[in-house]
Amino acid sequence: MLYVVAMPIGDIADLSPRAIAILGEVDLIACEDTRRIAPLLAAHSIRTPTLSYFEHNEERRTPELVDRMRRGARVALVTDAGTPAISDPGFRVVRETLEAGIRVGSIPGPSAVVAALSIAGLPTDRFTFEGFLSSKPASRRNELKALARERRTMVFFEAARRLGPALTDMAEVFGAAREAAVTREIGKTYEEVVRANLGELAARFTAAPARGEITLVVAGLGRDEGPPQQAAGDEAAATPALTVEMLCEAGLSLKQASAVVARLGGRSRREIYQDALAARRTRRHGHQPNNNADDNADDNADDSPSDNQQDDNQDD
Repeated sequence: MLYVVAMPIGDIADLSPRAIAILGEVDLIACEDTRRIAPLLAAHSIRTPTLSYFEHNEERRTPELVDRMRRGARVALVTDAGTPAISDPGFRVVRETLEAGIRVGSIPGPSAVVAALSIAGLPTDRFTFEGFLSSKPASRRNELKALARERRTMVFFEAARRLGPALTDMAEVFGAAREAAVTREIGKTYEEVVRANLGELAARFTAAPARGEITLVVAGLGRDEGPPQQAAGDEAAATPALTVEMLCEAGLSLKQASAVVARLGGRSRREIYQDALAARRTRRHGHQPNNNADDNADDNADDSPSDNQQDDNQDD
């Protein structure tokens, strides 16, 4: 038999009594990393043998595990944290175990998806889990565009180092005003939930990158709204300028914000800097048509020769 056993996502005390009993009774524990699970097993005086089972060896390990179970072995499948087979190894061995006519049982427990959803403060009646987005910017944006009309709350896993770029793409595709929550280190000492709109979250986590395990919860498309629309001719300029303003509101200078957007979008920093200046001029002339003196003073302060020369040198 195969037992799929959920593991703590933060505090080892979250391991259920039933899970502790099963892990102590089975003949073998298949786990992502034998070194990482060792302290947890030791804390509960579990001495069951372990065998590594992870993304890069599951194709080879699966027939071995199925063969052991055919011969009567009871195997527990665990992951480093959370429930196996949910954005973690496990689907292959579960599928092949079932195809071999062997029983598969669940020992339920912690799940980062449900935990994040429960504390995000966004609708929970209907939701979809999207796992990890692509690490490649173009592919990630295409994946998000496919979700632009999704009305259910969406849950994503994301690597901390990619959170800023992912949120920036979400703000562009879903709209900067869309509600979302970034949950970090759930169940651990430094658990944190940051609730805001996508524009504010993109600015925050681009200026100050996150650390730790991240689960992102994003509201679905409202019943009375459609996906954000943008004129094709304005797309290239308007989106970077808007993002620069978001970063400036979060405390970055115009030059720093332009550099961040340049790294995310692949355009030159000087080009983005000039686009942002032009957008500021347009907005100010629209609201204060007779205030030319203030416009000139601000433009001279932002667009000083030394700053522009430095941008040119760094772009080169």
